[in-house]
Amino acid sequence: MSRAVLVPEPGVHRLVRRAVPRPGPGEVRLRVAAAGICLSDRELYEGHRAPGYVRYPVVPGHEWSGTVEAVGPGGDPALVGRGAVAEGFRSCGDCERCRGGETSLCTGGYAETGFTEPGAFADHVVVPARLLHLLPDGADLRAAALLEPAAVVTAAVRAGRPRPGERIAVVGAGTLGLLAVQLLAASSPAALTVVEPRAARGERALAQGATGVLAPGEAEAAAHGRFDLVVETAGAPTTAASSCLLARRGGRVVLTGMFTEGAVGIDPVHLSVSQLEVRSVFGASSADWAGAVAAFGEGVLDPGALISHEFPLERFAEALALVGGGDPGTGKVLLRP
Repeated sequence: MSRAVLVPEPGVHRLVRRAVPRPGPGEVRLRVAAAGICLSDRELYEGHRAPGYVRYPVVPGHEWSGTVEAVGPGGDPALVGRGAVAEGFRSCGDCERCRGGETSLCTGGYAETGFTEPGAFADHVVVPARLLHLLPDGADLRAAALLEPAAVVTAAVRAGRPRPGERIAVVGAGTLGLLAVQLLAASSPAALTVVEPRAARGERALAQGATGVLAPGEAEAAAHGRFDLVVETAGAPTTAASSCLLARRGGRVVLTGMFTEGAVGIDPVHLSVSQLEVRSVFGASSADWAGAVAAFGEGVLDPGALISHEFPLERFAEALALVGGGDPGTGKVLLRP
């Protein structure tokens, strides 16, 4: 039998036991090693995820790693036993965006593991084999569960094009922010400053390679127009606008956090007179996933350093409550089936 955390409707969950799933043609089954919980999972559970981006009943879990256990008919048996992660977006591969390499912007219809398709808060998960990214032999599967947010950060860093000697700011020191610090530190910046209101998170950012930390009020008073590149990761109501104010004239801003309705807009006057280049990121393309896996394999990324709590599937409710709960000691929370 295979266990899974099922959310039949918002606010309700139960641990179910069912037959071990069989992969179909073009699919593989993996034994889940670890699965991360993020705010999107909490939104799913509470019923706050935007319509069209979730389908109940659902087994959540879009950040995960595992070991290939079985392949579907016609699949490559050499995959069995390999550690792997897999892209979450079930892109069609045929639309104009997919053919241009922008698989996270697929126009063939939204489908994503853990939101519309069964996810990895379970003993097993079945995914299309074409979405797999194999890990080096002996890779830490616990740390590899964070390669999904690492792929998003890779997309943001690629969009920002950091250059050696630049002054860079990262807004927010949650999971995305700390992973961004790790990647950006490898670009040899002259300064890598994190803007974060919580002191404990700021200390974590320094440990991951940041050269300085500013509270938002300090940044507003002393750092406007200071940075060549600003990577926003918080998704707070005001951080899109404030990030643009941190960038120098002609600077670059990448918006990575997921904003909700009512967020403060960017001042168009400031945008035009400052000649800013502003990019946003939605998920990660196949190339971004490959980049994150390569950085992990080479030791540039150390996602395991962000993990603070691990729970079995039976303690899903306890684990979920920690995410977004405001405890400064909470880093990344994992489920370990």
